[in-house]
Order: sequence, then C-alpha cells, then structure tokens
Amino acid sequence: MTNPKTAIVTGASSGIGLGVTTALMKHGYRVVANSRHITQAETLTASTDLALVDGDIAHPETARNIVETAVRRFGSIDLLVNNAGVFISKPFTDYTTEDFNRLVSTNLAGFLYVTQQVVHQMRTQGAGHIVNITTSLADQPIAGVPAAIPVLTKGGLNAVTAALAIEFAGENIRFNAIGAGIIDTPMHKPETHEFLKSLHPIHRIGAVSEIVDAVLYLTDATFVTGEVLHVDGGAHAGKW
Repeated sequence: MTNPKTAIVTGASSGIGLGVTTALMKHGYRVVANSRHITQAETLTASTDLALVDGDIAHPETARNIVETAVRRFGSIDLLVNNAGVFISKPFTDYTTEDFNRLVSTNLAGFLYVTQQVVHQMRTQGAGHIVNITTSLADQPIAGVPAAIPVLTKGGLNAVTAALAIEFAGENIRFNAIGAGIIDTPMHKPETHEFLKSLHPIHRIGAVSEIVDAVLYLTDATFVTGEVLHVDGGAHAGKW
C-alpha cells in the first residue's frame, strides 16, 4: 500500500476551501485545514485524518503552526492549496489604507509565509505541489466590476506561480493557479446571482465542485506546472 498523502488547505471553513478539504479527504488525503476560527466554525470536525488549525494566515507564526502540525501529525506535505483570500470591489480612488492593508495581508502575506514553510518541507521530500486560487479578473477585467487592488494582489499570485514553477522545476515541486470566476459560495447573496451570471459568457455562476475538479486535475497532472487554469465560464477569453 502507498502511504496516504497530506494536504494543507487555507480558508477552509467555508466555500471553496471547505469543498476542497472535503473532497481531498474523500480521495484519501489527510488534511490540515486552516482559517481564523476554524475550530469554532462547526463546518469541519477534527479527526484522525483531519487537523484544524486556527489563526490568521497572514501571520508567520500561523504558517509555522500549520506546517509543524502537518509534519508532526502526518509526516509529510504533498499538496498546499492557498485558498484564503479577500475581495473588495470599489472604484480605484475609493480604496482606503485599511482596504489595501487587508488585501495585501491576506492575499499576499497569506500566500508568502505558508508557501515558504511548505517549500522547505517539500524540498526535503523531493516533491510537492502548490495550487494558488486567484481570479480571472486578473487576466480580463470587466466593466462595471471595479477591483483594481484585488487584481493587483491576485495578478501577483499568477505571476509568482510562473516564477516559482521555473525556480523549483528541477526539484520536482510544481506550482499552478486556478483563475476562478464567480463561484456559488456564502460570499455571494442569492439576490445577486442574476447579475453575477452576466459576468460569464457561459451564463451561470460556477459551483465549488468545479474548482475542486480543477485542483484534483492539476494535482494529478504531473507534467503541468506554471499554469493558470481558468474556471470562469470563459470570462478570461475576452469581451462578450
């Protein structure tokens, strides 16, 4: 028998992160799931194969705790899904210092510290895979959806995905991203769904299961690295 694989998922208490965590466990993974208050969220229950770690992913000590928990409990880290993220839509000149700091803290620092810690572990193992959840708006902005600062951060994740794919290709550590469209999560109130459908050429919003499918595909596709896989109903393709 092969040893079960271990994954870390951030932003795991609801939405995409919860869906990814649940699916990975069904596929035999042991998972370390993180969000600020995941032990109080009551959406996941800690078990032999699931560790829950509270904490703000933007803080280095949270990242260290997550990685140390994974190695101590399960012995390895095979997959990291950087899902935690913040999206604030408003006109460019209306963004405040607080908005900027919040976006940079979660979207960029929340990627940096845990990814650095995970790469250290993956290098000792000789393999690993990291998936960053970004947005198709980073490639194709949409009129009427002002989001310059989220795009600044998520576009940076797309760029660093390619840079790290090249940097670590020789060490068998892969980096990929998923450029998500609007996904049906608690973030979006039902009364907004009709408008949100119009943001995709395929006139609907996406399902969490479709992001899960993309994560599983990229994880199994061992010849794919540096890719931004768009799961966005065609929104990245251009004006429609």
